[in-house]
Amino acid sequence: MTMTYAQPLTRRYTRARLAVPALWRQVVRTGRTEHATTEPDRSAYTQLEIYDGVLAAFERRDEVAAVLRSAADRPAAVLRLRSEFGLSHLQASTLIDLPLTTECRNRIAHRAEELRTALHR
Repeated sequence: MTMTYAQPLTRRYTRARLAVPALWRQVVRTGRTEHATTEPDRSAYTQLEIYDGVLAAFERRDEVAAVLRSAADRPAAVLRLRSEFGLSHLQASTLIDLPLTTECRNRIAHRAEELRTALHR
């Protein structure tokens, strides 16, 4: 009997390069906590900007859900979120990918607080 094994992934297709951005792997993943880096870089400020926009949108969760339900497609939803809530393109497109649950909001708030303390050292 011959067994076939899966071929190893090439360097180009490693787990680190999956479609989900690294910062959302940190937030949405359960059971693992990521620690803020000791030396902040530009990506930390970008992450904090995204977190702040998403947390502001979580306060108006019902309105965001209504916008997402009524939008015809993803680009239309991004445009409506940007115009109605004053979000950046990055914040709006990230908000579409997140579940609007309290657990997700708590993880984002915790990660945002970690980043703020790391950046203000």
